[in-house]
Amino acid sequence: MSDYYNAFEISPVPAAGPDTVPPEPFRGIYGMPAFATIPTSDVAASVDFWTRGLGFIELFSIPGSVVHLRRWAFQDVLLVPAASDPEQAPAMSLSFACVLSQVDSVVEACRALRPNSVDGPRDTPWNTRDVTVTTPENARIVFTAAKPFDPASQEARNLEAVGIVPPGAGRGDNEEHA
Repeated sequence: MSDYYNAFEISPVPAAGPDTVPPEPFRGIYGMPAFATIPTSDVAASVDFWTRGLGFIELFSIPGSVVHLRRWAFQDVLLVPAASDPEQAPAMSLSFACVLSQVDSVVEACRALRPNSVDGPRDTPWNTRDVTVTTPENARIVFTAAKPFDPASQEARNLEAVGIVPPGAGRGDNEEHA
């Protein structure tokens, strides 16, 4: 028996499909349940890369202190001034959901801005297509898009092996957990 249940209704991420349209950037102010703070020695260059390459918007800025970037709801990044950037990207990465139709455009935009900044895309055993981008401040950012679910696929078998089944195939809705 699995303790997992379908709770997709709390996520801004749309259902996967070849024609899935991504949500617009979210401009509301809310209490952020999680966010990344990324130091940068060149705030203007970082803002340019994150907005033109990765599709974030500048939600607001406090000059000399912070630039608040956002894509979808709950995809928040704070850029803060730093004396220097690390010489290489860390092993750790930060992932942001996207939709399949965005993967190629992120790759193209980031390569146009920084030719050696992109690794991938590659498909994963958990049914996503991922692209890793190294930003000007040497952060490793992964854009991950769910692929359409094929119940006969190896990816479906991988997920089922750990107790994750598609909606309608198991525990039903989220009523008992809401």
